Amino acid sequence: MRVRRTDDGSIGLFVAICAAGLVLMIGVVLEAGGRLRAIETADARAQEAARVIGQQLDEAALLRGDGFLLARDVAAARGAADAYLQPYGLHAEVGFVGGRTVVVDIRASYRTTLLGAIAVRSLDVHGHGSATLVHGVKEAETA
Repeated sequence: MRVRRTDDGSIGLFVAICAAGLVLMIGVVLEAGGRLRAIETADARAQEAARVIGQQLDEAALLRGDGFLLARDVAAARGAADAYLQPYGLHAEVGFVGGRTVVVDIRASYRTTLLGAIAVRSLDVHGHGSATLVHGVKEAETA
């Protein structure tokens, strides 16, 4: 007959608790990496949307001799940005700084995979981009 000791099975319980914690930590690390990739993608999309808007020159100012300025038609700028972002399911907030810089902000969400087990279905993502209109022969003109 085998005598049962009070610590029988305690190592199994310890391993189960540690394994659950380890799986949770791995999930958090993987989701954080996925969210960072989503932020990087949102930043890149916002930067490209800003470049699209930056290509909308104010032709009247150019013809008057006022130099290269951005068209400040916010509706047209937002339309150009939305046309670029529409295939990705994103929408841009557009702003202008001075006559030569456009700023684009994007809000999106990152769908989680592993954190869904603890009721975290998505994480917010913010993208920011800007484009400044410059010209020059050898180097960019500084404002």
